[in-house]
Amino acid sequence: MTELFDILVNPSFWVAVLRIATPLILGTLGVLLCERAGVLNLGIEGIMVAGAFTGWLAVYSGAPLWGGVAVAALTGAVLGGLHALLTVTLALSQHVSGLGLTLLATALSYYGYRVSFPKVNTPPTVQPFQEMTWLGIPVLAQQTPLTLLALLLVPLIGYLLYRTPVGLAVRMVGENPQAAEGQGVSVAAVRSGAIVAGSALMGVAGAFLTLSAFNAFFFNMVNGRGWICVALVVFASWRPGKALLGALLFAFFDALQLRLQQAGDALLPYQMYLMLPYVLSIVALVLVARKASYPQALMKPYRKGER
Repeated sequence: MTELFDILVNPSFWVAVLRIATPLILGTLGVLLCERAGVLNLGIEGIMVAGAFTGWLAVYSGAPLWGGVAVAALTGAVLGGLHALLTVTLALSQHVSGLGLTLLATALSYYGYRVSFPKVNTPPTVQPFQEMTWLGIPVLAQQTPLTLLALLLVPLIGYLLYRTPVGLAVRMVGENPQAAEGQGVSVAAVRSGAIVAGSALMGVAGAFLTLSAFNAFFFNMVNGRGWICVALVVFASWRPGKALLGALLFAFFDALQLRLQQAGDALLPYQMYLMLPYVLSIVALVLVARKASYPQALMKPYRKGER
């Protein structure tokens, strides 16, 4: 108990929690936008990999850091456009399209890395974003601008969804596309736009890993974060504020297991600590998901004029 208390009162622990949560916040917001419009995007894992690679490669090739973020967002948007074409325009299976997109984006990223650096054993590095030491808030002062961006996007997307006509259109096509069409809303355009915007956020989530958390690209660095984001959207009941809470909760458990391993407690094997954030997150997900109100048209293809 003493070791646990020491961990929780250490400011560096909370710095780590916010840093771990950042790509989850960005990715979860991206998934939330897609699903609010009625489209499941299981391509997030591959989109994050592609965003991490293209953003890092752009900076390595001479682009500024924010230019790398823009390239990652553009990469995500392009892949999102492909997903929109398959699921909205052609009304194909959202599950199959998303999984295929993950495989495609991941394979292309790894191939691009091997072609760009055929004889390199150690990943080349770039100069990543620096900490925002000018901020007066201690925990935020040790974060990078992408973390601040992620935090600002939470209320921004909440305002967009619940206080603007665009947000109303997004929620309407996710709940009742027939009614939206009856009001003159283009279901295909709104869904496609939400997928592209959400996928751009997923690309930025990947870029955080190579341009902020680390300074290089390496295989398997996304490490299932995309799938965690899909689960966090359910935990959040498709609301941005709760999505932030869910990301922080998972990050808390993840940072805690790292500290517990470092503490050298031999009572449990290290595999138990690795399981901790996932097991506790599954428990929290089960408790919350039973009462979650999901978009009624989620995963349901829509063709104009059909009833």
